[in-house]
Amino acid sequence: MFSTFWIKLFWVMFSRHETEAKKLNMRVLSELRNFHFFPVTHSPGKSAAHRSELRQAKRIVVKLGSAVVTRGDECGLALGRLASIVEQVAVLQNQGREMMIVTSGAVAFGRQRLRHEILLSQSVRQALHSGQNQLKEMSLPVLEARACAAAGQSGLMALYEAMFTQYSTCTAQILVTNLDFHDEQKRRNLNSTLHELLRMNIVPIINTNDAVVPPPVPNSDLQGVNVIHIKDNDSLAARLAVEMKADLLIALSDVEGLYDSPPGTDDAKLIDIFYPGDQQSIRYGSKSKVGIGGMEAKVKSALWALQGGTSVVIANGTDPKVTGHVITDIVEGKKVGTFFSEVKPAGPTVEQQTEMARQAGRTLATLHPDERGEIICRLADLLTEKKDEILSANKRDMETAASSGRLSQPLLARLSLSTSKLNSLAIGLRQIAVSSRDSVGQVLRRTRVANNLELEQITVPIGVLLVIFESRPDCLPQVSALAIASGNALLLKGGKEAANTNRILHQLTQEALSIHGVKDAIQLVSTREEVEDLCRLDKMIDLIIPRGSSQLVRDIQRAAKGIPVLGHSEGICHVYIDSEACIEKAIDIIKDSKCDYPAACNAMETLLLHRDLLRTPLFDQIIDMLRVEQVKIHAGPRFASYLTFSPSEVKSLRTEYGDLECCIEVVDSMQDAVDHIHKYGSSHTDVIVTDNENTAEQFMQQVDSACVFWNASSRFADGYRFGLGAEVGISTARIHARGPVGLEGLLTTKWVLRGEGHTVAEFSEAGSMKYLHENIPVPQRFPS
Repeated sequence: MFSTFWIKLFWVMFSRHETEAKKLNMRVLSELRNFHFFPVTHSPGKSAAHRSELRQAKRIVVKLGSAVVTRGDECGLALGRLASIVEQVAVLQNQGREMMIVTSGAVAFGRQRLRHEILLSQSVRQALHSGQNQLKEMSLPVLEARACAAAGQSGLMALYEAMFTQYSTCTAQILVTNLDFHDEQKRRNLNSTLHELLRMNIVPIINTNDAVVPPPVPNSDLQGVNVIHIKDNDSLAARLAVEMKADLLIALSDVEGLYDSPPGTDDAKLIDIFYPGDQQSIRYGSKSKVGIGGMEAKVKSALWALQGGTSVVIANGTDPKVTGHVITDIVEGKKVGTFFSEVKPAGPTVEQQTEMARQAGRTLATLHPDERGEIICRLADLLTEKKDEILSANKRDMETAASSGRLSQPLLARLSLSTSKLNSLAIGLRQIAVSSRDSVGQVLRRTRVANNLELEQITVPIGVLLVIFESRPDCLPQVSALAIASGNALLLKGGKEAANTNRILHQLTQEALSIHGVKDAIQLVSTREEVEDLCRLDKMIDLIIPRGSSQLVRDIQRAAKGIPVLGHSEGICHVYIDSEACIEKAIDIIKDSKCDYPAACNAMETLLLHRDLLRTPLFDQIIDMLRVEQVKIHAGPRFASYLTFSPSEVKSLRTEYGDLECCIEVVDSMQDAVDHIHKYGSSHTDVIVTDNENTAEQFMQQVDSACVFWNASSRFADGYRFGLGAEVGISTARIHARGPVGLEGLLTTKWVLRGEGHTVAEFSEAGSMKYLHENIPVPQRFPS
């Protein structure tokens, strides 16, 4: 938010231009006034069970490790990182939280200062003794850490003070040693001082008094709940957090968090949540080259603080991609670093679910197509056999949604299931079962590269799919069937409004999968996992498919980090009525496109009328029909200009209403309609109604949308209606799958080469082999 000020701030700070500093301060204060402030209640004594509870943290300790504060050359401070950290702490402080910082950096700052003084002193002495300006090469003595700390403390504090001043935040320095905690009187004095500073809205900046403390004792450990040796800033931060009954301790280091083995090793995995008792499964690596604690010390300190009632997160404070928001992200409950929790969930974590799905999915992909078809047919049977249980669960969801008042009428319609819907689902699933024969393992191309060297291109599953859907429980069996047919593992994240319905449908899906031993291939995420956190699992998920509102799709597209997203953000579908349109066809198509299911993404949102149709019987019949159907009309700019008394003028021609509303606009020609669609459409589905075949063909050729229809309702843009059995969604992308995405859209390919010891060298000019590149007829891989 304020990072752009820092280069100027450092110039102001070190050149002491007070006028400039005041101006800058006013600008920062102006931005802070626009920030959202909220009251936070402080109830210490119990650590958070889930990350989302961190949003309520009132008293927070931020520990800055040596690797975070210190530059890479170990001489001087990383000013840019410190600036970002100070900004975040100041923002949280100004929200009404109580912030404390435990910082390293005095030794590094002092080393930089002492080296400068020594170099300056040596150069002066050389100049005096030699009588000339040319200086000989100088060597620097090894600097003792306590002396460096003594020389660096004042400068480090001055820097913090200058930075926090820009946010109208006052700071105070406190230096501590072991005695300040172990001597009862000193401990009470320290506690009293810190509480008084927090009461006055001052940020205490705490460090061990490295100028006087003895060297750390090797292997001195944390002892019990009441005793902790202050041997580094990790143990200091833990002791301070417990002493002050802090809600949260954020320990920033130079790694993303805690790994199950040393970071950088082949099998190292970042641990999202760490529980007491799990430390036996961890292998620790080496310490940071500028710190004295290491990850083992951090874990022991974190567990000690957790036992004392303080929540703990260990995260990366050095990565430039996240440093600017790592602290605020943690406080917002986002999945950053390693979260320490005493409450172990009853079921597997989402990472464990994904791994389970991947392993079972690989087995699923190896099944014969008939076996995958049997699973899908069994699921179809279960939808009708267990319809009473399904509808009962859906009724509970509907009642909860209706009483809460949070869902609009279109979303309630999507949430509702009925016997007819379940029967239609079962029919669609059986279609998918039939089509599964031509899925995984299908040979698309076969080539004889050379004698006894044959190449095949075959279809294979994509891998692990993540499907996120809102208020659409019927989506679960549809997508599950497509995943089974294509041999893909599947992770499902449904909206909480359909929790009961999704649960029973997932149970039936796993029951069907069990007939061939692949129950775990489809997982339902039932933990309190944020969608944004799921989108960060780029090493575990291969494709994300959002099914829901345009806002949900846009949020997922923004949040996805390195994972492809298949879908469309909006369904702004057009129906263009040409001057040569048949009246009956036009009326029926407009009515069906808008009124059959207004909440659907393939419903008409904009009606384009040829100018010659105004004040004709067709125009009057269209308006009368829309009024009878209670469709609210919004007039486009040109349409409004033709009317003396027009409906409300549209706010935007790029609007997806999702209800009984639509925009009407006037165009001069078919080409004008095409240009309008390209400017305001979403490349979803667009329709022309005309009896002129030449005009229709030009329209269908020119319109660059996933679906383009002639004399047919936009509602036909659907996988079931296309004969795909079902769809995982409609894609408006221009690569891979486009339009309704069925079975084929969930497959990719791989190349298989079969040789007999062939080498590329044999095909050189002097070699004995020649390329043939002959096409070979494709065999039927799975005969009936």
